[in-house]
Amino acid sequence: MENTEKFTNNKQIIAFLTEQYPLCFTLGSAEAKPLKIGLFQELAIRLAEEPRVSKTQLRGALRQYTLSWRYLHCVKQAIKRVDLDGVEGDEVSEEHAEHALKTLKESKDKAFAHKKKAAAANNSEEKPKRAPKKVNVPARNKKVTPKKEVVEDLSNYKEATHSELSIKQDVKVLLGKSPVSGVVVEIMKDDVQVQLNSGMTVKVKAKHLIV
Repeated sequence: MENTEKFTNNKQIIAFLTEQYPLCFTLGSAEAKPLKIGLFQELAIRLAEEPRVSKTQLRGALRQYTLSWRYLHCVKQAIKRVDLDGVEGDEVSEEHAEHALKTLKESKDKAFAHKKKAAAANNSEEKPKRAPKKVNVPARNKKVTPKKEVVEDLSNYKEATHSELSIKQDVKVLLGKSPVSGVVVEIMKDDVQVQLNSGMTVKVKAKHLIV
């Protein structure tokens, strides 16, 4: 069954005409041929029974075809026009050749002007300004003045002896550079267990304690 769905645009109709009359209409890179004057009437008669295209659609498609740059390029003086079957007829007159050249120039100028205007509009659009990037500058570390080390006066203390120590007696344990305060919690045979003010418990010899 033949497809009877109506054509909806000029592109479809021109493709149909090229398929039906390849010696008259061309598409793509194929060189176009000047059409016979009055070809529309001849075409309307041949397609009178074609349900997919109306005369109005046919006229519009034919106009688009003959105003294309590819077609206008082929309309030159002394080139012979063709009918639907590709049979050559009258030559293109000087007047028609000049009109085609003028139409081609105007069409190109209009297209290029529109393209130039669109490009200028795109360039003139202000691009959103980007917020300046925040640069995190590392803060300079303030010089910390070292605290002067307070040297405790130990002249009033003496080295402890095992026999002199007693439970809960306040003592100072010689640990590191400075003596640390503490309390005796257990006295063993050779060692003394002292709880420091920090809560830590240490086991030391009596000679490491001062009282």
